[in-house]
Amino acid sequence: MDFNALLQQAQRLTNETQTSEELPRVERTISQVLEATKELHSRVTQTGAQDIQAHILLGSKGIDLPKISQKLESLSARKTFEPLDPIADTDIQSFLKNEKENAILSVIEEVHKNSFMNAQKRKWEHIKSEWRQEKMKLMNALVGPSQNWIDIQKVPEQTVINETFGTRSCLNRIEMAYAREVYDYNAIVIKGAFRPNLVQKFAKVAQTFDDPKINEIWEIMKYMVDVTPVSRNRDPMQSRQQVTQFVEQAKKYLENRYKVYMTTIISGNLREAQRGGVPSIFNLVSSFVGLTFNQGNCFGLQDVTIDGKPLWPMVYYCLRCGDLQSALRCMQMGGAGHEDFMQVLEDKVNKPEQKINSKLEGQLKLHYCNKIKNSTDPYKKAVYCIIAGCDPNEQHLEVAKTTDDFLWIQLSILRTDVSESSEALTYSGLQTMILEKYGEKHFNAGEQQHLYFQVLALTGQFEAAIEFLSRTEKYRVHAVHIALALNEMFLIAGPRNVQEPLISVDIEDPVPMRRLNIARLVMLYVKKFEITDPAEALQYFFFLRNLKDPEGRNLFLVCVSDLAVECRDYDLIFGKMMPTGMACGGLFQQFDCVDFDTRTAAGMVAEELVRKGMFEDAIKLFDIASMQSQSLRYLSLLLSQVVHQSSKKGSLRERLSVMAADFMERLRGSRIECEPQVLANFNLLTELVAFFDYYHERKFQIALEVLANTKLVPMSMNDLEECINNFKRLGGEICKVYPDILLAAMDILYSQYKAIKGKDTGMLDTGRDSQLQHLRQKAKALTNMAATVPYRMPGDTNKRLVQTEILMH
Repeated sequence: MDFNALLQQAQRLTNETQTSEELPRVERTISQVLEATKELHSRVTQTGAQDIQAHILLGSKGIDLPKISQKLESLSARKTFEPLDPIADTDIQSFLKNEKENAILSVIEEVHKNSFMNAQKRKWEHIKSEWRQEKMKLMNALVGPSQNWIDIQKVPEQTVINETFGTRSCLNRIEMAYAREVYDYNAIVIKGAFRPNLVQKFAKVAQTFDDPKINEIWEIMKYMVDVTPVSRNRDPMQSRQQVTQFVEQAKKYLENRYKVYMTTIISGNLREAQRGGVPSIFNLVSSFVGLTFNQGNCFGLQDVTIDGKPLWPMVYYCLRCGDLQSALRCMQMGGAGHEDFMQVLEDKVNKPEQKINSKLEGQLKLHYCNKIKNSTDPYKKAVYCIIAGCDPNEQHLEVAKTTDDFLWIQLSILRTDVSESSEALTYSGLQTMILEKYGEKHFNAGEQQHLYFQVLALTGQFEAAIEFLSRTEKYRVHAVHIALALNEMFLIAGPRNVQEPLISVDIEDPVPMRRLNIARLVMLYVKKFEITDPAEALQYFFFLRNLKDPEGRNLFLVCVSDLAVECRDYDLIFGKMMPTGMACGGLFQQFDCVDFDTRTAAGMVAEELVRKGMFEDAIKLFDIASMQSQSLRYLSLLLSQVVHQSSKKGSLRERLSVMAADFMERLRGSRIECEPQVLANFNLLTELVAFFDYYHERKFQIALEVLANTKLVPMSMNDLEECINNFKRLGGEICKVYPDILLAAMDILYSQYKAIKGKDTGMLDTGRDSQLQHLRQKAKALTNMAATVPYRMPGDTNKRLVQTEILMH
C-alpha cells in the first residue's frame, strides 16, 4: 500500500466518524499521540525483554521454557479442594474414595489450624514474657523520688567471706561488716540453733561506724522490737495490732533519752543546779527545773511551788522522764485542790494495766474544758491533756519545743480503746498525722533523714520508715539490714505478690499502713555486687527462702537461678562433678536443708537454661542435679549438630567431646536411671565422634572399622536389610547426622579407590581388581541405602553419592 492509498483510507475514516453522531469525537495533539506511542512501545519492549531474559536464564540450565509453561498451564489445584461429586449409595468404590479424600482434607485442615494456634500461642507467650521483664526493670527503677537506686561506682575491696576465691569485692567497709554478721546469723539458722536477736547484732556492728545518727537509728529499733514475740503464723500487720506495747516502747525511748539530756544539762551547770541528796528522778527533775525556771522566768505559771520550784513544770518533767511516782509525789507536796487529778495519777501508778475510771477521767476532761484550757500555765494544760487524754488538737508549742517533745506528748495523749464517735487521738490517727498530714515536707526530711525515720519508726510505721531511709545512698545499707532484722522477727508486713512496688497499700489494712516488698529491697541491694561477690549475694538471698514467686516457686531458689544464669560460674555456686558422680564444693552446699538442696537448685537452673537455649550449660547442671537422662538428652542434641565437623581447639565440638568422654568414664560400670533410647543415642554419638575424628585425621581404615561396629551403614549389599532395620530404630539425633555419615563413608571409599588405582604397575593385577570391585560394591551399598532409607535426605546428598560412585567405575 502506497501513501496515496493510505491517505484516502484515512480521509474516508474521518468522514465516517464525522457523520456518526453516536460516537464522541476525540482529538489528540501530535505530542499526545507521540506520548501514547512511546508508552505502548515501552510496554511491548519490556515484556519482550523479560521473556528473552527468562529464556536465556533457563536455557543455559538446559530447561525448555515453552514445555514448562505448557505443563504449568495444565496443572490445576481446583480438583483438590473442590466439592466432591454426589455418589449413589451403592457406589462403594467412589464412596471409599470420597471418604479417603475427606479424611486427608480434614487432617490437613486440622494440622493447619493447630499449627496456626500454636504459633499464635507461642508468639503471645514470648511477647508477654518480654513485657514482664520490661515491667520488672521499670518497677526496679521506680524506687523513690531519688530515682538513682543502683550505684555501681564503688571502690573495690577484698571480700571477707569469699576471700579464698581471690575475687575483688564491690562491698565497702560498712557493707562488709554487715555481710559478716549476716553470714554468722545464717550459719546459726541453718544449724537449727537458737536464733540471736539480729537487731542487737546489727546495732553492735553499727557502733564501729563512728556515726551518732546511725547509732541512734539502731537504738530506736532496739527499743521498738523489745516486745512480746509475734506469731509466725499470722500476718505481721495483724500481729502488730498490740498497740500498747509499741506505744510504751516508743515513750520509753523518748523518756530515757530525755533523762540523758537533763543529766547533760545539769552536768554542765553543777554549781547552779545545786544537785544533792540520793540520786533519783525527783532530784534530777528538781535540779533541771531549778536551772530552767529562775526567779525571772516563771511568767504565767500558776499554783504553789515545791522547794521554790513551780509545781506544774515539776509534774510535767517527772512525767516526761516516765516517773509517775515522782509526779504523784510532786502533787502531794503541792497540797489540796487537785484530788481528782491525784486519784487518777495514783491509779496509774498502782494499777498500770487497769483502765482508768471513766467517771474520774470525765471529770478531769470537764475541769480542763471549763478552767484549764484557757490557763496561762502551759505546763498545767499539758499535764492535764496527758493524764486525761483530752484536747488532741492542742499543739502545746510552749512546752513541746522539739520533735521528741511533740511526739512524746502525742503518744501520751492517744487512747487505744475509744469509740468511733470519740474525739480522742488514736494510734491510727497519730500515724496518719505523721505520714500524711505533716509528711516529709513538715519534718524537712530531705535534710534530716534520720529525724523523719525516727518519727515514723516510733509510731510503728516500720515499712514507710525503711522505704524512706532506703532512698538515700548514705542510709540505704542500714535500711536494708533493718528490714532484714525486723523480717526475721515477723514485724514487717509484705505484699501479696513479690512483684509489687517497693512500698504499697493494701485496701484491707488499717489506714495509713503500708506494705514493704522486702524481696525487691534485697534484690536491688544485692544487684550491685552479686557478680563480684556471689558468696555474699547468696547469704542475702537466703532471707527470701520463705517467700514464693507468682509461679509458686521458692524465691530463694529463683534468685539463685537468676544469679547463676547471670554470672555463669556454676562450679563456684554448685561445685564440680567428681568421677564418683558426686558434686564437690560449691557455695550453695551450705544451704542444703529439708526444703531444698544443691540438686534442687541445680535442676531449677538447668530448666531455666534450657528455656533460654543454653543447652551446654544446662548439661552440667542436670548432671549435678542427678538428672543424667536430661544431661545425655541435651548432650546428644548438641553433639548431633557438630559431630561431623573437624575438631578445633576451643570449639564447641571439642568441649562436647570432652564432656561426652567424661560421661562415658563415669557411666562405665554404673547404673543410671535413663531412658534406653536416650542412652543408645548417646552411645552411638560417642562412636560417631571417634569415627569423624579418624575421618578428619585421614585414618580411613580405623574410621571404617569404627563405623562398621555401629552397623549404621552397609559394607555390602548383604548388610542392606539389617542396616535399614537398624535405622528405623534410631532417634532423631542420629538421623540428623546420617547424611554426613554416608558422605564421609563414601569419601573414604573413594579415597581408598584412588589410592589403589594410583598404584598402576602396568601389569595385570588380579588382587588389585578384586579390591577395586570390593570398594565398588561398598559404594553401591551406600547409594542403595541412601535411596531406600525412610528419611528425607538433603537435596545434594544423593547426587553427591551417585556422582562419587560413578567416578569409581
